[in-house]
Amino acid sequence: MSSQPSEPDEELMRALYREHAGPLLAYVLRLVAGDRQRAEDVVQETLIRAWKNAGQLNRATGSVRPWLVTVARRIVIDGHRSRQARPQEVDPSPLEVIPAEDEIDKALWLMTLSDALDDLTPAHREVLVETYFKGRTVNEAAQTLGIPSGTVRSRVFYALRSMKLALEERGVTA
Repeated sequence: MSSQPSEPDEELMRALYREHAGPLLAYVLRLVAGDRQRAEDVVQETLIRAWKNAGQLNRATGSVRPWLVTVARRIVIDGHRSRQARPQEVDPSPLEVIPAEDEIDKALWLMTLSDALDDLTPAHREVLVETYFKGRTVNEAAQTLGIPSGTVRSRVFYALRSMKLALEERGVTA
């Protein structure tokens, strides 16, 4: 059919399409449960592979339809396997109704906390900063502040009580 086996013959491709596209589409439609778009994609891919292998098709004796049917069936199987291997896609629309964390509330809370800390005595404020905000143990805070650990415990106790009152005055309840 073609004088040059390395270059596919355009007439061969037109003949393949005319003779085999309709029956091939009907066959593939059964394989893909009636999904016409998918079936058309498979037929197109099958004919592209036929075009790429036109040299072999020119040398073939008899009908090329069995070759086309086999290629189409393998494309459908490969598509099914690849869908099984990929995780299922989910619809992102439910994420749109989930409320995002509000940064304004966080900023207001930090401002209120800072205000309440300002109401404490400097000694109470520094033990709370060392133990709660810097995450130090009582002994580490005592060492940093240069005071006994018992004093740190006592100041933390009274600082927390004062902090609770200062927050309650600002409308914050536990």
